[in-house]
Amino acid sequence: MTSSLVELRVLEGPNLYFPRAAIKLTLDLTGVIEAPEERALRFAARIGLTRARPGKPGSGFRQRFAARAVGRLVRQIAGEAGTTRLAVRVRPTNDVHRLVVAYPWRSRTRAQALGRAVADVLDAVTVPEPVAAPNPDIDGLVSAAAATVRAAEAGPGPTTLRPRIPIVAVTGTNGKTTTSRMVAHIARTHGLHVGWSSTDGIYIDGELVEAGDYSGPSGAGRVLAHPEVQLAVTETARGGILLKGIGLAYNNVSVFTNVSADHLGMHGIDTVDQLAEVKGIVSRITRPDGWAVLNADDPRVLATRAHIKARPWAFSRDPDSPALREVLGDGGRVTTVIDGWLCVIESDSDPDPLIELVDVPMTLAGLSRFNVENALGAASAALAVGLPRAAVVEGLRSFKPDPEHNPGRMNFFTRDDVSVVVDLAHNEAGLEALLEIMNGVRRPGARLLLGLGAVGDRMDDIVESLGEKGARDADVAVIAHKERYLRGRSTDELDELFRRGAARVGVEDLPSYPSELAGLQALVDQAEPGDVVGLMCHEDRAGVYDWLATAGFTPDTPETLRQKVKAAQA
Repeated sequence: MTSSLVELRVLEGPNLYFPRAAIKLTLDLTGVIEAPEERALRFAARIGLTRARPGKPGSGFRQRFAARAVGRLVRQIAGEAGTTRLAVRVRPTNDVHRLVVAYPWRSRTRAQALGRAVADVLDAVTVPEPVAAPNPDIDGLVSAAAATVRAAEAGPGPTTLRPRIPIVAVTGTNGKTTTSRMVAHIARTHGLHVGWSSTDGIYIDGELVEAGDYSGPSGAGRVLAHPEVQLAVTETARGGILLKGIGLAYNNVSVFTNVSADHLGMHGIDTVDQLAEVKGIVSRITRPDGWAVLNADDPRVLATRAHIKARPWAFSRDPDSPALREVLGDGGRVTTVIDGWLCVIESDSDPDPLIELVDVPMTLAGLSRFNVENALGAASAALAVGLPRAAVVEGLRSFKPDPEHNPGRMNFFTRDDVSVVVDLAHNEAGLEALLEIMNGVRRPGARLLLGLGAVGDRMDDIVESLGEKGARDADVAVIAHKERYLRGRSTDELDELFRRGAARVGVEDLPSYPSELAGLQALVDQAEPGDVVGLMCHEDRAGVYDWLATAGFTPDTPETLRQKVKAAQA
């Protein structure tokens, strides 16, 4: 017989279910959900569930009945084992036969024993009726399960860290890395020793000390292990929250940049609303005396305001946004753009103009709305964590879109009047941002040449949409694959999806290249003076940079970018 326990996962810190360490059980309850209604009612009676309405087998009603029953069963076993007030949360999944059950823990081994004991009872009472005893002794099963839990060793406690220094935690679908780098740069401008964790690795005072993706729970611990660090900036991604929980008990300032379709269909997250809930955990654990910085232009991000304990600090490109008025009315702060100036506003005070957007290189003289938002969020976070105004201004002025300050994010290069832009652009919103900045530096009559790419675990419709957007908005598009990120797909499968999307906008010719570098080289070979080449670069950034240098391309300075923007507007 197959066990009802699909997975038992230990979450070491704040997570989707609780603001502290929790156990997450994924249970297959086919035996309950597909049972005849009479048998489901008998099961409910055995566990003392009154006024039960199980609904038809296999229905959503039956799934919710099972959720209520399992929650009661967990509490019963925990209560008899000595835990009388256990918080239990049960959630349905997109598979009607499966449920997720979560409860907080203080003793790892005993908490895991509880999860296994619950599964054992479910296995015993949900055996198909011809096989099962006529009336399994549910009371005896619960008592035996509770005895097993009581006898288990307590085990170690959670490893959640309580930081000794200020923490700025950054989350969101896009803009996390750029925003966290900007905050760290501003703090270093002020002379602080800064550590930050990101998808690229662990950085201490701008030096990469450990390469790898540290946007999960281990990143903060690696940064805090360096005693010289005075301020930590953590990039916090969806995967780490879902798989291990957040490694910190709290943060002092959080930044929620935005949320859009990305990594859907993975780890039980199937909608953008669910994704927003996951990412919003970072804002929910911000200390009450801290600040939760929220993008007021994103309704899902702004909705997080209803669930935070911290003071709200909203940012928006629109100074007349109703959301900004609400935040100010509640005693919060806002950052916005007025007459081309990045400004901070407090309740009952005039705006404080910090810096003109034309003097913030990352914004392309204000043309890149995504990077305007990143700059607004970074300035808000830096001020919220206590960095002085002058350091914020100087940091925004000196942070550049080049491989030194922001590798892999909106990096511009030039050779013989041909521009190349290298950007991660790993999803639809990222591609939209890349195309926006390419258009921002394209002179009249010049072309956009685009290297498309995607990791293999993207949903089919996402890859098709990338192909459609790229083929529609670029004059020339090719596919540039990421071999190390195919994740079970073949390049032929991805080619088919990209081309299906391109065909929707009438583009039938979409050549495919085995690597990002090969795709870039093919585009540069056909580029003419004034053309702008863009590459969605995730896999081989170092190889792309090396080739660009060898081929005679040089990084653009802020002045070069300003000149390109002016030429594009002529």
